[in-house]
Amino acid sequence: MSAEHESLPAILLTAAGKRYDIVSCFARLTRTIVADASPLAPAQYAAQVRETVPRMDDPGYVPALAAICERYGVGAVLPLTDLDIEILARAREAGTLPALVPSAEVAAATYDKYETHRLLGALGLPSPPTVLPDDDLAAIDYPVMVKPRRGSGARSIHLARDEREARFFVDYVAEPVMVQQAMNGPEISIDCLGDGDGRCLNAIPRTMIESRGGESIKGTVIEDAEMVALGRLVVEALGLRGPATIQVFRDADTGLGITDVNTRFGGAFPAPVYAALPGRTYPELIVAMAAGRTIEPHVGEFNAGMTFTRYYWQLELDELMRPTGRDIVPNGPPAPR
Repeated sequence: MSAEHESLPAILLTAAGKRYDIVSCFARLTRTIVADASPLAPAQYAAQVRETVPRMDDPGYVPALAAICERYGVGAVLPLTDLDIEILARAREAGTLPALVPSAEVAAATYDKYETHRLLGALGLPSPPTVLPDDDLAAIDYPVMVKPRRGSGARSIHLARDEREARFFVDYVAEPVMVQQAMNGPEISIDCLGDGDGRCLNAIPRTMIESRGGESIKGTVIEDAEMVALGRLVVEALGLRGPATIQVFRDADTGLGITDVNTRFGGAFPAPVYAALPGRTYPELIVAMAAGRTIEPHVGEFNAGMTFTRYYWQLELDELMRPTGRDIVPNGPPAPR
């Protein structure tokens, strides 16, 4: 890391899990700290600093993060999972953490997919017809998706072709669910970034060629003015700060329908990085904002046509949970050709 980078404020990433791509991208720009409760979270080993913190449900979680911010001169805190966004939002509103997250109210609403539907509707934003199990399930058009109200990774989502199947899956899924009209047509994700005032800095749409466990592993950045405009509208209507991924279907019969708003980096983080113009990747902009710079919106300015395809790798740790540097392939992955 250069002397220039060392003079920049540090970035703190929470619950990094396996998002080695995100952590390494920040670590190339400035000192990056990962706070995680698990020593086996692989992404923490891409950071310059690893800090063990209490679990998110522990009262000591936020004080531990605040102490890390003080110790390392952290300019921005970003969550890499859904689980602590509302916690960080409340800490931000209390003046405890410099978290780049939406308001606690929006964080809570977007963690619950039914509340997301209600919030979008209240703001005049397109969302497919959605009901709860106690509502009249005969009143919604079929087919529908029965899906958990909370959680990620496309867990326990089931297609129901009629009311009988819908009621079966409502009883089958062992957690609160909602019933949402199924959308036809292509699914498109819009990777967005909001500044500290909730202005949209950019919105980059991409296709979902293939996904596993709800996480995109192949996709292409596309030029789509309607999706760019929708991404900007959602960011600014909700006042989103930091990264967000908006999932949309374009149905030939019913039009656009937003099915999810994730107020964090999406699974296809590489897509907007590859598509960004020089100096305008989202990590670069976040580091600049952490340093106090004002970033002018440049919505729609990116390189379309970039395709990404993701793969898996691994780390070996010694008995003290330190990377050994050894790999099953002596020289690591082959150089790009």
